[in-house]
Parts: sequence; structure tokens; C-alpha cells
Amino acid sequence: MSNVKMNGIVLSESNLGDFDKMLTILTPGIGKISCVAKGARRPKSALLAGTQMFCFGEYMMYKGTNTYHINSIETIEVFYNIRTDLEKLKYAVHINKIIQDVTTENQNCYRILQLMLNTLYTISETDKNLELVIGIFKLRLLCLLGFTPNINKCVNCNERERINYFSIKDNGFKCEQCGKIDKSSIYMCESTMNAIKYTVIAQPKKIFMFNLKDEALEEFKLITKLYFNEKLEKEYKIEDIF
Repeated sequence: MSNVKMNGIVLSESNLGDFDKMLTILTPGIGKISCVAKGARRPKSALLAGTQMFCFGEYMMYKGTNTYHINSIETIEVFYNIRTDLEKLKYAVHINKIIQDVTTENQNCYRILQLMLNTLYTISETDKNLELVIGIFKLRLLCLLGFTPNINKCVNCNERERINYFSIKDNGFKCEQCGKIDKSSIYMCESTMNAIKYTVIAQPKKIFMFNLKDEALEEFKLITKLYFNEKLEKEYKIEDIF
């Protein structure tokens, strides 16, 4: 069997037999795959570091009947700070659960993997408000999944002025008049509106390059949370992690 080389991040790990591991790895080109790492639990195994959850690396493997089998790993990033900070770990696990739910096998996951890596890097290497990071991640992920909100005009009447509501039901901004009669609409200040616009259109590596505080942060958190749960038809709670 011929070997293939691909990058990926470990989404989950479980014990297999006495010394082996079964991994779920997210790859850019073929989505989620199951991999066996023989001997990875031995203390001196060359596969030990690269088979831990959240490890991003370059994997040399071959495809068996039902799973891939890992021969070697070149570790690229392990997000060390996430592993040593319980609060950061909690948010990273939350993101990981979502990614596992929205990805499948034989799926082009390049942009989703890119978003996950950028998000984990921000959590690991910065002190940015974690609730803001989660809100940005969720809104951007929805855009990648086909739920990009309309941010250019009122989704109801096409008005471009006095835009200060976000409609969960109608997927985007509404003017003051239309927003007031839509029970799913949430009022937003100008800072919140600009944050939503930026998150939708910014370059992938720059989506976390803004901050919010006080009222705007609370509005952004609420809108992204409700919009995400509505579109994925599932409520994700960070407090459920541990």
C-alpha cells in the first residue's frame, strides 16, 4: 500500500488495545478520517506527541480497509498554553465539539480547518476575551456553512439607513422600523454592527483583530450565540464541557 502525506489536527483520541491509539483527524482535503497509531501509548514512541488532542502536524500514513494507519508524524503545533490553562482548555474543547459536529468524511474542510487553527492560536497565544473569540468563531463558521447574514441593507425593506437590528429569523440586518416588529430581532449599537460586518468579510488571519467591551460585547455575544443555535438547530453550552 502506498503512503500518503497530509496535514491535519487531532480532534479526538481513544485507547486501542494495550499500546495503540484510535484518532479522529480533521484534514483539509478529505475531511474527518479515522486513524490507527500503533504503539503511540508507549513512553518512548515517536508517535506519542503527535497523537494528542489538538496536535496539528504532518502525517505520513497508508489507508487500510476501514481506517488509515499512521507511520510517522512531524509535529507543527501543539497549542501548549491551552493544555496548561483550564479556562482556555474549556473553550478549545467547546470549539472542538462544534467542529466534530459540522464536519464529515470526504469533505473539503480547508477553510474550516483554517478557522479552527486560527481560533486555537488566538486562544493559546493571546489574552483576548474568550467569549468574544467564541462569538467570532461561531459567526465565521456559519458563513463557511452557508449561513452568511445579510449585512448590506435591511433584509425586509432594503433600507440602507438606520440599520440597528439583527434578525435571527431572517438572517441579517434590519432597519429600525422593520426590526421593531420582528420578535426575533435584537437591537445592536454601531460597534456591534461593525463587529459583525468585520467578522463576515475580514481576511481569515485577521478576523480576531478587534476588541469589544461592555454593551457592544454583550450584544455581540447574544447575537452570535442565538444565530448559531438557530441555524445549527442545536444549543451549545460551554458550561456542559466539564
